[in-house]
Amino acid sequence: MTDVHLTVVDEDTLDTILAEDVEFSGVMVFKDPMMIKGRVSGSIVAESDLHIDEKAVVEADVSARNVTVRGTLKGNITAVGRVELFATCRVDGDVTAAEVTMEPGCRFNGICSMTGPADATRA
Repeated sequence: MTDVHLTVVDEDTLDTILAEDVEFSGVMVFKDPMMIKGRVSGSIVAESDLHIDEKAVVEADVSARNVTVRGTLKGNITAVGRVELFATCRVDGDVTAAEVTMEPGCRFNGICSMTGPADATRA
């Protein structure tokens, strides 16, 4: 059996962190890596990485380069690179990505489609 190696996110390297007390509804579009700790509903389109923290609640379809989920996500994920689902997460939606990693204990309800090896845009 292979060990699961998930990426540890250093918050000091992120330009934008949506705090726990922030609620956002609508279309979120951004270019630089971002972490969500609050509540988001609508849709998320990112040119880079999206990190969903442990206490975050996201009800949105997500399109990004790489996505890590530690919290709750209701919606579909499309990533050109990697999707990482941590043990603390709950994902209800389909995942399409070059690579998908699921830590034991994560709750995933949906269809997983792996498109092939990630390209050089992977961080």
